[in-house]
Amino acid sequence: MNSKKRELTGIAILLLASLIWGAAFTAQSIGAEYVPPFTFLASRSWIGTAVLLPVLIWQSRKQRKNAAAQPSGSGISGKEMLTAGALCGFFLFAASAAQQIGIAYTTTAKSGFLTAMYVVIVPVIYCIFRRKSSLKIWISVLLAVTGLYLLCMTQSLNLGYGDLITLLCALLFSFQIICVSRYVGKIGAVRLTVCQFFFEAVFSTVIALLSEHPTKEGMISAAGAILYAGVMSSGAGYTLQTIGQARVNPAAASIAMAMESVFSALSGWVILGQALSGREILGCAVMLSAIILAELPAIPGRRTALHDGEMIRQ
Repeated sequence: MNSKKRELTGIAILLLASLIWGAAFTAQSIGAEYVPPFTFLASRSWIGTAVLLPVLIWQSRKQRKNAAAQPSGSGISGKEMLTAGALCGFFLFAASAAQQIGIAYTTTAKSGFLTAMYVVIVPVIYCIFRRKSSLKIWISVLLAVTGLYLLCMTQSLNLGYGDLITLLCALLFSFQIICVSRYVGKIGAVRLTVCQFFFEAVFSTVIALLSEHPTKEGMISAAGAILYAGVMSSGAGYTLQTIGQARVNPAAASIAMAMESVFSALSGWVILGQALSGREILGCAVMLSAIILAELPAIPGRRTALHDGEMIRQ
């Protein structure tokens, strides 16, 4: 009974994180109207880094106490940590930039669902490199493509510019997830997140200074969206995910987090009035089915590379 209550609490926490992330698409869409993409990304990345720093400091103090009581010979060098942070941060920067650019040319509903395609792309990449194929994986790919067609194809059978950029974002997020799965076990989730947020902030700040000229008025108008993306999506969303995943097995956790796409569509409808047609709703349902099916092969109680990677997101 106690165990069941703990699991239900974990699911509720993960759904709250998904709601925060889903609403972030609306915040990004609003921010894109006033602020250039790299300026928005730089601002939210610095805020996200600052929000997580106290968590990192608290965790580091706790780890020092534990290390003093029970010394461990394992660890990672500063050079390895910087390499991991720079690599993960680059892919996170590139994916987030593509997402922010794409969302200016598409709806929040489409952006949410197309970004969620990483959940299908990652296992496909692993199948290719490991030379393994799963019937469920290939069925999910077929479902995802069908859902994508229903959701995004125009009468001329072409994807829009914003849709293509957002698909690139999903591919880049896939590489980021794979990269994170390689290092998170050595470095730790919070430390790696702060490190990659820092490098993401550096990369985006450099590009913003070289290519963009945000206005004071635009920054003021986008302040609410930037704060939401930095504090809630990056800071609170990640923290809630960490707490929730500690209470729920990976398969159930990933299904709960896949609801991010549903919440992005709902927030776009409620806040921005971006209503979906019957065809688009069907496409959303088919893509959500593909996302859930892609997660089902995960073995309960075992953390796969996909689930480890999902610990570091928006």
